[in-house]
Amino acid sequence: MAMGSIAGFVLRLTRESIPQTQAGMAEALGVDLATVQGWESGRRPLANMKIGAFLALRRRLPAMGANPSVVGLIDAAMDADRIIGMALGPQEAASAHPLAEWVHTRDTAHMIAWAVNGTTPPTLAKLPTRPRRGPVATAPLLSKQDRNTFFEHLRSTAETADRSGERGILLHRQALYLSSYDKSPEATSWTAQALHARRDLVAVRGWTPHWAEARSTAAALARLGDPQPLLDFIERSMVGDDDGEAADLNYWAYWLGAFAESQANDSFMRDRSLSGWDPVTLMRCLIRGLDQAPGYVDLYIHSLWALLTAHRWLPMAAPELANRLSDQAEQLLDGGRIAARSRRELSAIRYVPRAERT
Repeated sequence: MAMGSIAGFVLRLTRESIPQTQAGMAEALGVDLATVQGWESGRRPLANMKIGAFLALRRRLPAMGANPSVVGLIDAAMDADRIIGMALGPQEAASAHPLAEWVHTRDTAHMIAWAVNGTTPPTLAKLPTRPRRGPVATAPLLSKQDRNTFFEHLRSTAETADRSGERGILLHRQALYLSSYDKSPEATSWTAQALHARRDLVAVRGWTPHWAEARSTAAALARLGDPQPLLDFIERSMVGDDDGEAADLNYWAYWLGAFAESQANDSFMRDRSLSGWDPVTLMRCLIRGLDQAPGYVDLYIHSLWALLTAHRWLPMAAPELANRLSDQAEQLLDGGRIAARSRRELSAIRYVPRAERT
């Protein structure tokens, strides 16, 4: 696998969204055809460009008519390339591991999932299909050997990370979370065992340095089909605890892209002022998640309840979102597949928008 394959694939989709040929793109950008071909194949990683040239490219693409949502995924794709490249390339010291250097977002996780199991990110799934000549790859999928190497690296990293400091905690939780993307039976068994070994974290009340690790552990177990640890985490580490509720909303805001700045560790989640992100954007993302992530529906419901409790003005500021949330609440309550606490909170969520509009 070329080290810039994921970002190159996103660049190809960006070009096709204009739409433009490789030759036309090269002419418009003032570079030769081989350069564009190298970018898109990953043989010339975008990460190797001079920063001025890269910023110029990023700014030029929307002006050429490229889909802004796809352009916005280039950074996450480059992050994913770096994380995967760490596993497939020469090994460096653990302190230099990209999973220990910054808190990654859902977009980065989606890029990695796309490369390891072919799951198309939601943003890209909506793109119209372009006619092409002959067989063309539909994802920057790693070879079986590279996938095995990547997941072996993640498991080894999770096992050996020194969790005595912020970087080690971050490295462990992010490596373990990404390990849950391995769908092979043996890997699923290992991941479930490793996650269950950390279930003691879920029982801790309020904020601790391991709060985000506990949340990631519970979420990964829910993905593997065991929802109870996530329900326990909501009950013990969030409900009725201001630090826990604030940490959850800050985590969501960062994970879903409502946070303005990249974070080096999990400590930003302790900010109880909830001032680093846009509440309307977070509300929109959480409402969308009610449909897209059924395995986490109870967490989405509680987080929406907490968000509307903290910002009671939201229904008036975003009436269309409030209407949509009311409709979804009706459907979920009729469906009967949510926990008892979620039913109570969803009933309150359904009432609040209506009350604010009267």
